[in-house]
Amino acid sequence: MKDYIRKRVLDICQHILESKHTVRQSAIVFGVSKSTVHKDMIERLPLVNKKMANRVRVILEQNKAERHIRGGEATRKKYKEAGENSKK
Repeated sequence: MKDYIRKRVLDICQHILESKHTVRQSAIVFGVSKSTVHKDMIERLPLVNKKMANRVRVILEQNKAERHIRGGEATRKKYKEAGENSKK
């Protein structure tokens, strides 16, 4: 694994552990694709550091389990704002 990839993997891992961000949020912060973040955390991180990989996996699984809730909240907010704008 090239050094810049190893550094990115560790940087993204540290960011997720500190912030509990989703793959999508982390991708935006680091300017890479969601696929890159996912591959880094699921495939590359275990090769670099197994303990950190297990900790990140727990966070990612929690985010995955909660995503339907976040999606529902986003939809509710969207229609609430649309309703407020139509009243003006």
